Amino acid sequence: MSPEELRAFCLSFNAAEEDFPFGPETSVFKVLGKLFALTRLDGRPHTVNLKCDPEDAIRLREEYEGLIIPGYHMNKRHWNTVTVDGGLPERVLKELIEDSYDLVVAGLPRAERLRLDRP
Repeated sequence: MSPEELRAFCLSFNAAEEDFPFGPETSVFKVLGKLFALTRLDGRPHTVNLKCDPEDAIRLREEYEGLIIPGYHMNKRHWNTVTVDGGLPERVLKELIEDSYDLVVAGLPRAERLRLDRP
């Protein structure tokens, strides 16, 4: 997945927005102000930090050793750093991004979730 495709996919989710709180080189994707993906679109290798269920995080790190590692500069229990341009199947990457978005939405107040059409 190219950096442009990653940006477009992250922004395709309901109420998703891109922000640059850490400077112009770091894209932060949020839903209603809550972070669900963080990346340097020009990074080499190209990686993205994604929220993950703690049990799934451990399993994914074992299954995709070297491509999915504990979240860089993040809570390593709840975040993974995923190498985008390292051979991870695009289908898996998209599922991980969607799971990250869904986990963040699940933590929002009920009224905000309902506004997003996601109970």
